[in-house]
Amino acid sequence: MTRAEMPIFTRSYDFLTWLVPVSNHFPRAQRHTVTQRLLEAAFELREQLELANRRMGAERLERLRAADEALDRVRLYLRLAAQWQWLTPGQYRHAAGMVNEIGRLLGGWIKVTTAH
Repeated sequence: MTRAEMPIFTRSYDFLTWLVPVSNHFPRAQRHTVTQRLLEAAFELREQLELANRRMGAERLERLRAADEALDRVRLYLRLAAQWQWLTPGQYRHAAGMVNEIGRLLGGWIKVTTAH
């Protein structure tokens, strides 16, 4: 399957295009801490997916696992942002839905890669 046919690339791109403008409304005092970490984790996720797509076998699996770790960090920072009310309940539901779908797609890719 080519990159263009893989939904995980579209979903992760959509997540980033949603997240960046939303994070601009987080408190200024947190821009260099929590906000930066959230954005770094989200971009790391996408970058690891891109790198995994260019590799095969064990190297691909290593990149996919790194993407999974970045996704875990994204989940953590989103939960904190919701708890601190930087995200509305609706924004958090939307983000959680996107992240869960990316997680399902990533888990499937890891499973297929592990089977080979």
